[in-house]
Amino acid sequence: METDRTRPGQECTHHRTRKPRRLRATLLALTAAGGLLLTACGAGGGSDSNTSNANNRTGFPAPAPAVTSGGEDSSEQDGEQTGAPDDKIAPPPDYLSTFALDVDTASYGYARRALAEGRRPDSSTIRPEEFVNSFRQDYDRPDGNGFTVTVDGARTDKSDWSLVRVGLATRTADSATERPPAALTFVIDVSGSMSETGRLDLAKKSLDEMTDRLHDDDSVALVTFSDEAATVLPMTRLGGHRGQVHDAVDELETQSATNLGAGVETGYATATEGLRKGATNRVVLISDGLANTGDTNADSILDRIAHERRDHGITLFGVGVGSDYGDALMEKLADKGDGHTAYVADDADAHKVFVGQLPQNIDLTARDAKAQVAFDPETVTQFRLIGYEDRKVADDDFRNDKVDGGEIGPGHTVTALYAVRTRPGADGHLATASVRWLDPNTRAPHEESGQLETDALHDSLNSAPAAFQVTAVAAYFADTLRSTELPGNPGLTELASRAHTLAKETEDKDVRQLAEAIDEARRAD
Repeated sequence: METDRTRPGQECTHHRTRKPRRLRATLLALTAAGGLLLTACGAGGGSDSNTSNANNRTGFPAPAPAVTSGGEDSSEQDGEQTGAPDDKIAPPPDYLSTFALDVDTASYGYARRALAEGRRPDSSTIRPEEFVNSFRQDYDRPDGNGFTVTVDGARTDKSDWSLVRVGLATRTADSATERPPAALTFVIDVSGSMSETGRLDLAKKSLDEMTDRLHDDDSVALVTFSDEAATVLPMTRLGGHRGQVHDAVDELETQSATNLGAGVETGYATATEGLRKGATNRVVLISDGLANTGDTNADSILDRIAHERRDHGITLFGVGVGSDYGDALMEKLADKGDGHTAYVADDADAHKVFVGQLPQNIDLTARDAKAQVAFDPETVTQFRLIGYEDRKVADDDFRNDKVDGGEIGPGHTVTALYAVRTRPGADGHLATASVRWLDPNTRAPHEESGQLETDALHDSLNSAPAAFQVTAVAAYFADTLRSTELPGNPGLTELASRAHTLAKETEDKDVRQLAEAIDEARRAD
């Protein structure tokens, strides 16, 4: 049964099943046998003391089946109010959490921009998973397409609460000469609002730099939009024509209103006309997202280009710019368009996105990737997925390959963080995390799993590896900015101290920027 576990500020309570162990074991065995018949398992995946292929541990690759409480009274536990706000009896739990994979980072980038300008970002623009996924991780990687699964955790200062990290990693990016060709259609906002410094000028500079770095066999098209949309450069092979692309970019100038819907529709039409078999066909939307003319509804915009998206597999990469930024529209367009978003505030961000991230997104290692985490009712009473509200998937749709997931390329990691409350003195299996994806070429389904035992939890956050601590600080920072009171959140002063310590320890400029952003949030209070 699907339950509402991710409403900001709300904890979801799960009660220990009262079914006899023998009956539960029998049900698990029967479900495992069925899972072996129904599931195609992927190859590869590293393992250590904290993670393993689920086939080696449980005899089946899938998460445990749903176990419900039978609707027991759950209004109070250990002195805490834990049910739904208006109900004394919580809905029966299923101990499952399912979501589509996401590698967006725009929310964190825009929050940093707002804080640097001395203002707190609106809480509605804070997506914790995008904060968490903005930092490098050290997960083991597979040799081929697909994922490795790493599951680890650490106890927090709040009694019986831990943070559990589910880490998914794709293979490292191939050398630049080995990736498939790209057919990229850039849809560029040239409305009046893009005249602000750091918008169109930054986009033009980024496009020029990227054009020089793409391969001769890659193709580029340019579409602009203000009150209307126009194709200013049809799909053009770069070999021998880079000057033509640079000239088209140099001539971009701001005009009037923002008809983003027309831009997306014309962009997809141009991408379809220049479609290349065997290439990665992608629309790259560069905009401040402040649509004020024509269709401004993400769902209806995407409905109009559904054929191009579904039949041709053209995905959308959104790049946000500007101090005033239409985050909600850009994020929804990317999510519903089988893509993702990034935010560019300055030259360093632009270089990172257009020279670093975009080439990763030219190739695909997994389509429609989804994750499902099964918590053990013998050891877990409550859990909350931190973020991913917009990426939730019904538990029953984990293996429904008609349901959209995330499109993931090489060199990526995806991290999901959970707040988990364990039973006092609990000992044994805590969680099984599984990822399912389709091969990008054959669309054959694959799965990989990893597990976590209670004795593998680190005794404290400070004793956990540095990368885990950075993940925790980023999640708690996002939690503070949207005021959702995540268990164990020490507050901005302690978070700033931890971030500065981690920045020195890791010598990572991204972690240093995180520490500076937390300092700016303290000053903005």
